[in-house]
Amino acid sequence: MKTTPYFRNRTLRDRPELQKYLKEIADAIDHYHEIEQQTDGRTRRWIYISDIDKYIRVIVEADGETIHNAFQDRTYTRQQKRKDL
Repeated sequence: MKTTPYFRNRTLRDRPELQKYLKEIADAIDHYHEIEQQTDGRTRRWIYISDIDKYIRVIVEADGETIHNAFQDRTYTRQQKRKDL
């Protein structure tokens, strides 16, 4: 898994609980629930972690293979429910 220095030095330091989900975060490159393009070329990819019953938003660099950030997206399921109305 390719990562940015920001991911290695900041994200994993500030969110140590993500350490046990690195495999799932890496899987977000190809196996995501939803993808959204950002204006800076990066993509947002959501993955579901069944162990915690939550979605994780993974930010992937424009190259499509380098992970820049990851965090629990508390609003994702609410956004999905609004879309379904």
